[in-house]
Amino acid sequence: MPNASHPTCELVPGAPRHVAIIMDGNGRWATQRGRPRLMGHHAGAKRVREIVEACQAFGVEYLTIFAFSTENWKRTQTEVAGLMSLFRRYIAKEKKALKENGVRVRFIGDRVNLDDKLVKLMNDLEDETKDNTRTHLTVALNYGGRDEVARATKRLAKDVAAGLLNPDDVGEETLPRYLDTHVLPDPDLVIRTSGEARISNFLLWQSAYAEYEFIDTLWPDFSKEEFSKLCTAFGGRDRRFGAVKT
Repeated sequence: MPNASHPTCELVPGAPRHVAIIMDGNGRWATQRGRPRLMGHHAGAKRVREIVEACQAFGVEYLTIFAFSTENWKRTQTEVAGLMSLFRRYIAKEKKALKENGVRVRFIGDRVNLDDKLVKLMNDLEDETKDNTRTHLTVALNYGGRDEVARATKRLAKDVAAGLLNPDDVGEETLPRYLDTHVLPDPDLVIRTSGEARISNFLLWQSAYAEYEFIDTLWPDFSKEEFSKLCTAFGGRDRRFGAVKT
């Protein structure tokens, strides 16, 4: 990553404050090259570094990436084990650069089914980057939008049962306080790579008014130049949030 004290500034006019990315296509990228699917995931992990750097250059404050969904456990045991190993290695390898470049890292999702070593690495990285403010990187790991809403609802129900929350006071502004993303602004732009046009249970509540871009590029081929074009296009969109301009 570039040194935080000497940033390369290429600010994109009207760039979104918060970009969320469904990083799809790693397996297909590898298969097209006659390589094992895990090779694609390793290539995709390297791409994350470039896009984090691009966020810093373009003026994007928040980046949320979909690393592993609650549905991904259905993949082969070999691929799942390989992905968990990749996550551990990535955190250990990138920790120093993330800290030095002012990146604050958060993880969202249910950690119950993750192995203890990975959870410790996640907790340590969150703690060691908690004072960073230049870029906010959120990694969705063992995450599903429906699962997140269900867990949030349980926490809300417990507060109601304990007398800490009046049921009559519950509105659409209440539930977000119980979501994994309660400290984050909602995403302005959601990007999905690989040509698939679905949101795959990602940030269901938070993305209600996000702009979407579904692109054909496979994630390992996604470049900062393409990212810049998408951010620039976002700046030209007329976002009315249900209102009508007079």
